[in-house]
Amino acid sequence: MKRVAVVMGSDSDMPVVAPAVKKLEELGIPHEVRLISAHRTPETARSFASGAADSGIGVIIAAAGKAAHLAGFIAAYTCLPVIGLPVKSSFMDGLDSLLSIVQMPKGVPVATVGVDAAENAAILAAQILALTNCDLYTKLVQNKLKMSAELSEKDGMLTAVRL
Repeated sequence: MKRVAVVMGSDSDMPVVAPAVKKLEELGIPHEVRLISAHRTPETARSFASGAADSGIGVIIAAAGKAAHLAGFIAAYTCLPVIGLPVKSSFMDGLDSLLSIVQMPKGVPVATVGVDAAENAAILAAQILALTNCDLYTKLVQNKLKMSAELSEKDGMLTAVRL
């Protein structure tokens, strides 16, 4: 199975990225985590992105706050799917990060999840990989069934309290 690369622009993003790593581990998806900045280590970012496909990576999750150029920078150098994970910063509650990631120019798409929505980024990466992996697809179906059962159980408990 192809790996998912989870990259972040700053080590302060790790608490936001952690749920993505946890979900990838739960789903049995091989992954790597890197600290790469579009602004502070541009040559590393370029080299990583341009070599990602050849190194066995299938999807890249790029987390960044503030100007949040990491996902777009990486997408400029690869044809792999890139998922932008906007990180809430002290400025504009992450709206700046969200808009920086979602407003990509024609021809350089970046899929984008909600601000601090790391688990959704991991699930989207898994769904992309599941297009060619039946076992992973089955795990994703089971994950949805589990979520549904948990909510139904909570609903039943809530209904019982109202009676």
